Amino acid sequence: MLIQQRMVNLIKKQTLFAQREWKSEKKHSAGQKKTALVYCDNQFGLVDGKTAAALVRHSEIYTIVGIIDSSLAGKDAGEELGEEKSGIPIFSNLDDALSRLPKVPDCYVYGKAPLDTYICHKERALILEAMEKGMDIINGLHQFFSEDQEFTAMATLSGIQIKDIRKSPPLKDLHLFTGRISEVTAPVIAVLGTDCACGKMTTAVELNKTLNNLGVMSVLVATGQTSLMQGAMYGVSTDALVSQFVVGEVENSVIQAFENESPDIILVEGQSAVSHPAFMSSLGILKGSMPDGIILQHPPARKFRCDFPGLSMPTVASEIKLIETISPAKVMAVTLSHEDMTEEEILETIVDYERQLQLPTSDVLSHGCQKLVQALRDHFPKLDQKIKRENFNFFLDRPPRRRNPLEGINAIFHAKNRNRLIPNTG
Repeated sequence: MLIQQRMVNLIKKQTLFAQREWKSEKKHSAGQKKTALVYCDNQFGLVDGKTAAALVRHSEIYTIVGIIDSSLAGKDAGEELGEEKSGIPIFSNLDDALSRLPKVPDCYVYGKAPLDTYICHKERALILEAMEKGMDIINGLHQFFSEDQEFTAMATLSGIQIKDIRKSPPLKDLHLFTGRISEVTAPVIAVLGTDCACGKMTTAVELNKTLNNLGVMSVLVATGQTSLMQGAMYGVSTDALVSQFVVGEVENSVIQAFENESPDIILVEGQSAVSHPAFMSSLGILKGSMPDGIILQHPPARKFRCDFPGLSMPTVASEIKLIETISPAKVMAVTLSHEDMTEEEILETIVDYERQLQLPTSDVLSHGCQKLVQALRDHFPKLDQKIKRENFNFFLDRPPRRRNPLEGINAIFHAKNRNRLIPNTG
């Protein structure tokens, strides 16, 4: 009985210590990135590998030194995402990675986001091995490694930390909705989607970086584990919360971002889809953030809901109608995921959507955020005044993320915006 109580106390201490360290790590991450190896076996570049893909594209906390995926060993992570070469190698297994890297990475990140509740025995063994090698464990699953007795015992013996990103804050630190969101005077834009894992977070991150590069003070509020891993200073993993607190936690995150940063604009990452029958997060995000505008992300080639082959995808038009029925905010732009699409198909889709929906439409990873910036300028004139004209060169200097970017896509704007078009950069 005494041994069990000691183990319980050890787990509590480990959890509290990890939470304190994680907050400190996010706060002081600039210029002090830790190296990280990301595990994503047989899923990199696929839907369940979205966490690994996001970390390859952007991280303010970690320098990604490699991906583990035995099916893609020897390849470059950036190229496997259909983008420019990243210099991040893909290894066949942990031993392969450690034998080729100049030193043991600081962290081992579990980079998959499956529906499965628990990891398999093989993956457990790899996590234990990573601990033995002295690597901190970064976990975004609902299965909390810091509450696993075998993991916590090994962590103590190895002197490493376990960070469960999806663990809810203590009850005393949770927030209910207060209505103080009405005090936020900066525009709040929610980046929602028509499905899970369709690029909402990527679009939000890219737009946030672009706005800041243009001289607009933009802050991103995270609502999922991956964007928290990337280093978002504000937010919470909404699907880890008791439902009563989701709306209040989103509201509190937006308020904190507004009060602490005095931003010109706040972007709120979306989760799942308002129309998705399996998840409630988008409703909580809509209610808690009370956005002034919405950007809607959609994968045109996807026929069925991610992980639900019996559920057909909604149309963009039906999702817009549903969102605008339950929220006073309007959808102001559409962004695309180019999965399973050729450049020609994307271009045709953009032309079609802009004609039918009368909304600016673009694929952010293919050709950047120009149309989104233009839409924000049109809807919020104060932002237009904030943008430094000399920073328009940012669009000229920014290389395309895809190896075969679309040609001429910038010229397709909603007609009323053409007279204010940011110069075409090809």
